[in-house]
Amino acid sequence: MTIGGPSDSSPSKNRRRDAARVKAKQLRVSQKKKDRRNKLFLQGGIAIAAVAIVVLVSVIIVNSIKPSGPGPKNMASDGALIGEGMVTALTPALQPDANLRASEPDTSGAVANIRIYVDYLCPLCGDFEDANNEQVANWVDSGAATVEIHPVAILTSKSAGTKYSLRAANAAACVANYSPDDFFAFSSALFVDQPEETSPGRSNDEIKAVVKDSGVSTAVSNINSCIDDGTYESWVKAATNRALDGPIPNSSIKAITSAPTVLVNGKPYTGSIEDPKEFASFVQVALGETYSTSTPTPEPTPGG
Repeated sequence: MTIGGPSDSSPSKNRRRDAARVKAKQLRVSQKKKDRRNKLFLQGGIAIAAVAIVVLVSVIIVNSIKPSGPGPKNMASDGALIGEGMVTALTPALQPDANLRASEPDTSGAVANIRIYVDYLCPLCGDFEDANNEQVANWVDSGAATVEIHPVAILTSKSAGTKYSLRAANAAACVANYSPDDFFAFSSALFVDQPEETSPGRSNDEIKAVVKDSGVSTAVSNINSCIDDGTYESWVKAATNRALDGPIPNSSIKAITSAPTVLVNGKPYTGSIEDPKEFASFVQVALGETYSTSTPTPEPTPGG
């Protein structure tokens, strides 16, 4: 008889093998549950992340879109009207989506009504300003003319992404709102050392320095906050669209097509931008035409 260990079919061996199979099955089931749990957690995490991204994008979009608000005071015509003594006419703020309220022109033929649509980045606007600002100021100060300045932002995309045209026009609106009689001086000062088209233009801090240097002394802190907040940027965009779409009230043109657009008693000036004598002659002719149409022809006297 051969002496040896227990046979492969012994009960203890079978029990160990069955236990191992049961243990392996339990491990497989446990792993499948774990895998399903991890998959659910992963899907849930992706969903949460997706929701977070959507929320973040929505917040960015909402914060980047300024809600429409009232326009600045003293610009209900979309422009600031300056008259004798360099005093700016006072008007209530234009409400969102309201139609502009055109200024009443002097039709006597004694006062020239000059209207200028300007973009503060526009080089031709700067050329017109350099050539004509002093004589226009003299006419207005003496009461021989009024000037209505309409800031527009046609070149917003032409300043290396800084939207200088829009920000500068907003600053002009801020001054009109808080310190209207300083509007002409500030508007003129924006053309001194005018930034070049396609350059970044002035920063907000540099625009605020122009506010100070131009002599604005009323509500300066309010104006500076208005510049930083872009308070009237929505209004500037709307006013620009109104000027480009038309109609232009009290004028022979339907809409503006470029800046500067200069109107005298409603008639467009098409002469030299840089020749003040030519512009002065145009003003004189426009005045004469207005006078001749506004003065009735004397009726013949009896026996005359």
